[in-house]
Amino acid sequence: PELVGSAYLYLSGLLFSLVGLGLLDWRFKIAFFRNFKAALFSILIPFVFFLLWDGAGIALGIFFRGETEHLTGLLVAPEIPLEEIFFLLLLNYTSLTVFSVISRMHGKR
Repeated sequence: PELVGSAYLYLSGLLFSLVGLGLLDWRFKIAFFRNFKAALFSILIPFVFFLLWDGAGIALGIFFRGETEHLTGLLVAPEIPLEEIFFLLLLNYTSLTVFSVISRMHGKR
């Protein structure tokens, strides 16, 4: 894998987004900084579901890893790039954050 350049661009964007979301969470006490245990389960349960979903799609020949210069080339399982792990974490963390903020706003009305 390429160690510099665009190979780590997508992974860097995912990590940057996760850190930014974490900072928003910390500042406004949205999820993890409000109730760590509930937030952890709210992210891990769908994370495992989506990994199983990916595995089933791969086993059935529906999903496959595309070739692009923006991926590191590191795989955590057959056809599952490292970036998929961080994408799923970001997807679930963003969903939890948006749901929490909307619920809180709706509750204040």
